[in-house]
Amino acid sequence: MKHRISITALATVSPLGSDVRTIREAYTSKATSIQKKRVGAQEYWVAPLMESDQARLAAIRLSEAKYKNLDPSVIMALDVSRRAVAQAGWQAGDAIGINIGSSRGATQLFEQFHHEFITTGKTPTLSSPTTTLGNLSSWVAHDLKSAGPEISHSITCSTALHAILNAVAWLEAGMADRFIAGGSEAPLTPFTLAQMQALKIYSRETDGYPCKAMDLDKLRNTMVLGEGAGVVALERNAKNALAYITGLGYATDELEHNISISDEAVCFQKSMTMAMGDLPFSEIDAIVMHAPGTIKGDLSEYKAIQKVFGDKLPLLTTNKWKIGHTFGSSGVLSLELAVLMLQEQTFFGTPFGSSISLTKPMKNILVNAVGFGGNAVTLLISL
Repeated sequence: MKHRISITALATVSPLGSDVRTIREAYTSKATSIQKKRVGAQEYWVAPLMESDQARLAAIRLSEAKYKNLDPSVIMALDVSRRAVAQAGWQAGDAIGINIGSSRGATQLFEQFHHEFITTGKTPTLSSPTTTLGNLSSWVAHDLKSAGPEISHSITCSTALHAILNAVAWLEAGMADRFIAGGSEAPLTPFTLAQMQALKIYSRETDGYPCKAMDLDKLRNTMVLGEGAGVVALERNAKNALAYITGLGYATDELEHNISISDEAVCFQKSMTMAMGDLPFSEIDAIVMHAPGTIKGDLSEYKAIQKVFGDKLPLLTTNKWKIGHTFGSSGVLSLELAVLMLQEQTFFGTPFGSSISLTKPMKNILVNAVGFGGNAVTLLISL
């Protein structure tokens, strides 16, 4: 990388809340935000947003007539983008690039419109424009009155980190000076949950934690879905940075089937090595793992880390046992955890490992994400 890319601001909304104090307090607790909730005709383990955040999002929906019919994923993207721009001290109308993606897109609206079509043979006038993937960045650009480029994409569960990769490329090329990048996902819908059940990866736990992400001794899959969104405000070499992106990596596994990942996650081996560059392995203090709570997903990533780091592993953690898997936005929520650990100089582990005390200051943390098809991304986050 030619420049250190500054994370000037970071704004999220997730089952942990939306302000730094609440989120930090949540990470110091061993409690999970996952709960049993009826969605459609069934009960599922899910991680929904807090009621206070849902109220704020409802107010955004009512703030402009055109927002009334937007999907929850779009409303969340508006919320986090507004707050990130305010944190960064940017102004409405500035030339800000926007790249916000989603794994599933306008899930709630799409299911609603499809149900109406099946039952009546008709669909509302706005069904097409409100369910396009470009909905996210285009509405954020409208809301911020941005004069920069706007991009939307879907690369399954690594979507948010791919958005950040793209933003870094624009900044490094000098084609933009400021960028908002991240992801938004509202997947707690009947059809989406049914799809995860059909894959036989959804949690059926009755004791302890519903999602056992990073518990390498679990005997069955325990993935749980959560909802949330997050973006980072990025610039080149800003002095007021929360942290810096100092390396990035990406790779794709060779597929055996539609959702496969190799036994030792070769894609992660390549992406982590690429992100570190010339930095000695011993300088990596921690890794925020993707770790979705499935047997193979967790174990293959752990084996990849072993392959790269040998016997001297960095500290390992994940947040999906606490907030569930938020699909396209999961990477930026993992990035938030990494930035928080660097700023607080505190390691936030999982309930499934032994208690860890830091023996040296944390300076460098890797953040992993991977989606269906083995498309891995790793970011190196540094102070």
